[in-house]
Amino acid sequence: MAMRAEAHKNGRRPRWGLRLTMALSVLVLGASGVGHLMVSGLNADVNRVDPFQGLTDRPRDTGGVNFLVVGTDRRDKLSHEQREKYRLGGSACDCTDTLMLVHLSADHDRASVVSLPRDSYTKLPAHTDPGSGKRHASVPAKLNSAYAHGGAHLTVNTVEAMTGIHVDHYLEVDFTSFMRTVDVLGGVPVCTEKSLHDSYSGLDLPAGTTTLDGGRALQYVRARHLGNGSDLSRMDRQQHFLAAVLEKATDSGVLMNPVKLRKVASTVLDSVRADGGLGSAEMLELGRALRRFNSDSSEFVSVPVQDADHRVPKLGSTVKWDRRKADKLFAALRDDKPLTNEKPKDTERAGGSRTGKGSGDAAPGAVVSIPPSGIQVQVDNGTDREGLAGGVEKKLDGTGFATTGAPGSADRRDVSRTTISYDPRWDRSARTLAKALPGAKLVEEPGRGPVMRVLVGKKHHSVRKVHLSSTSSGAPSPSAGSGNNGAVTGGERASCA
Repeated sequence: MAMRAEAHKNGRRPRWGLRLTMALSVLVLGASGVGHLMVSGLNADVNRVDPFQGLTDRPRDTGGVNFLVVGTDRRDKLSHEQREKYRLGGSACDCTDTLMLVHLSADHDRASVVSLPRDSYTKLPAHTDPGSGKRHASVPAKLNSAYAHGGAHLTVNTVEAMTGIHVDHYLEVDFTSFMRTVDVLGGVPVCTEKSLHDSYSGLDLPAGTTTLDGGRALQYVRARHLGNGSDLSRMDRQQHFLAAVLEKATDSGVLMNPVKLRKVASTVLDSVRADGGLGSAEMLELGRALRRFNSDSSEFVSVPVQDADHRVPKLGSTVKWDRRKADKLFAALRDDKPLTNEKPKDTERAGGSRTGKGSGDAAPGAVVSIPPSGIQVQVDNGTDREGLAGGVEKKLDGTGFATTGAPGSADRRDVSRTTISYDPRWDRSARTLAKALPGAKLVEEPGRGPVMRVLVGKKHHSVRKVHLSSTSSGAPSPSAGSGNNGAVTGGERASCA
């Protein structure tokens, strides 16, 4: 690629991600194809940081692109009312509250998200204090303290030493960034099997699906007093939320709408810090990759843990990694291999198909996590085009959905965009149906029951085939450290937590 060649001419390696949604936000910046000029203009608003200057003895460059996404607890841009409402009082610790490695595969068909426990036991590499210039020897510490000791530079250095992964790009987000991004997306729906209450963060969610605005989403991913109160359970909840964000962005059409995209991009760029190598060319290339994604193009895992309460003098309770399993996990990333069961090469992702040798008569289609055979659908015509609903129903029936066999006519005949009305209790089934009707709008209708209604409009009524993901067997999601590195797909992670 041209950008890699240019970087090498300058003697620097190209640098190809707080929390959760920002990994997605970086990817959406160029996704609509609205042009290099728009992204270049927004690129000027990015706050820059150089986390790579002076780093030596780094892991070798391997296939794919690796981001280090860190979330700090800075809250200085929030109003007093916001701090009170969302329980954000107290002082910031000047540390990383969340750390994630995000690996984009070389063929841009897969994104792997690895959560790194903030309390992971480590030894900070020898470093120079950025304020005093004093040189410090290597010392035992918790991973999240690297930021306080040496900022982004020491954080990258520490993560590379622990994982053997070459970090290509760095993205830093704070509370303000997170809240603004969720709000500009129009909120993000999350599903929980039981109600969640945490008096410390103020989180109060009922069972079922709830659309969270920025403030409530921050409470959801920050809550530390749910279940066993461990940081590991909080990471699981954060991954669940990121998967929901991926679902929202890919299903809502934001990636295909230049106006929406620019609004999201400008909001994100105004309140994040990124390395200087993350420019407009990279944004456009990553955006083009994301347009082919669906929820099962992403996979999520946490670092395998040997001891979640490893006691260390002067540090207290730390998280000790299972070194053997962790090494296996990071070796897979370095080799650009999937962490879940590899999907068949004859699978078509949203926006393009890929057919491998020997695929036979296997039909291309979108990968889904709920089988269409169990999804009941009523199709009604919202246009003056005779037979349109019948044609859509026939195609849905042909791809496996349980259609009623009696297409109807709506009172309105001027519906522009096809809509899918569904009961929130069947939200995963609704997302499967939406995969079969790309571009259709999902509309919640509480109390509707299991039968979904497709109101066919003048646009977005084409039907594509869907296939059940090979990892979506209905079995419980594997725990961290089990087979396949404990990784699950985005479709599985987005299901009720």
